[in-house]
Amino acid sequence: MRRVLPLLAVALALGLAACEQTGNNVSGTADYDSLKRAQEACTAQGGKLVLKDGGDAQYMQDYTCKGT
Repeated sequence: MRRVLPLLAVALALGLAACEQTGNNVSGTADYDSLKRAQEACTAQGGKLVLKDGGDAQYMQDYTCKGT
Protein backbone atom coordinates (compact mmCIF):
# COMPACT_ATOMS: atom_id res chain seq x y z
CA MET A 1 0.00 0.00 0.00
CA ARG A 2 2.87 2.38 0.70
CA ARG A 3 4.16 1.99 -2.84
CA VAL A 4 0.75 2.43 -4.41
CA LEU A 5 0.00 5.86 -2.92
CA PRO A 6 3.02 7.66 -4.42
CA LEU A 7 2.31 6.07 -7.80
CA LEU A 8 -1.32 7.09 -7.58
CA ALA A 9 -0.32 10.65 -6.65
CA VAL A 10 2.04 10.87 -9.63
CA ALA A 11 -0.60 9.49 -11.99
CA LEU A 12 -3.14 12.01 -10.71
CA ALA A 13 -0.70 14.91 -11.07
CA LEU A 14 0.17 13.91 -14.63
CA GLY A 15 -3.49 13.53 -15.48
CA LEU A 16 -4.31 16.99 -14.20
CA ALA A 17 -1.32 18.51 -15.97
CA ALA A 18 -2.62 17.13 -19.26
CA CYS A 19 -5.87 19.04 -18.73
CA GLU A 20 -4.14 22.39 -18.36
CA GLN A 21 -5.30 24.97 -20.86
CA THR A 22 -3.21 27.70 -22.41
CA GLY A 23 -5.98 30.27 -22.45
CA ASN A 24 -3.92 33.02 -20.86
CA ASN A 25 -0.69 33.46 -22.74
CA VAL A 26 1.04 35.92 -20.43
CA SER A 27 4.43 35.50 -22.08
CA GLY A 28 3.24 36.91 -25.42
CA THR A 29 4.74 34.09 -27.45
CA ALA A 30 2.98 33.15 -30.66
CA ASP A 31 2.04 29.57 -29.84
CA TYR A 32 -0.43 27.54 -31.88
CA ASP A 33 -3.46 28.26 -29.68
CA SER A 34 -2.80 32.00 -29.47
CA LEU A 35 -2.34 32.31 -33.22
CA LYS A 36 -5.48 30.27 -33.87
CA ARG A 37 -7.59 32.46 -31.55
CA ALA A 38 -6.18 35.65 -33.07
CA GLN A 39 -6.76 34.41 -36.60
CA GLU A 40 -10.36 33.42 -35.82
CA ALA A 41 -11.05 36.81 -34.23
CA CYS A 42 -9.51 38.62 -37.17
CA THR A 43 -11.44 36.55 -39.72
CA ALA A 44 -14.66 37.29 -37.82
CA GLN A 45 -13.93 41.00 -38.34
CA GLY A 46 -13.37 40.44 -42.05
CA GLY A 47 -9.60 40.70 -41.95
CA LYS A 48 -6.52 38.55 -42.28
CA LEU A 49 -3.91 38.02 -39.57
CA VAL A 50 -0.48 38.96 -40.90
CA LEU A 51 3.00 39.50 -39.52
CA LYS A 52 3.98 43.18 -39.29
CA ASP A 53 6.85 44.42 -41.45
CA GLY A 54 10.07 43.59 -39.64
CA GLY A 55 8.12 41.64 -37.04
CA ASP A 56 9.32 38.57 -35.21
CA ALA A 57 7.01 35.59 -35.81
CA GLN A 58 7.73 34.41 -32.28
CA TYR A 59 5.72 37.20 -30.61
CA MET A 60 1.97 37.89 -30.75
CA GLN A 61 2.41 41.67 -30.63
CA ASP A 62 4.17 41.47 -33.99
CA TYR A 63 0.98 40.31 -35.74
CA THR A 64 -1.80 42.56 -36.94
CA CYS A 65 -5.26 42.15 -38.44
CA LYS A 66 -5.29 43.71 -41.91
CA GLY A 67 -8.35 44.48 -43.96
CA THR A 68 -10.66 45.53 -41.15
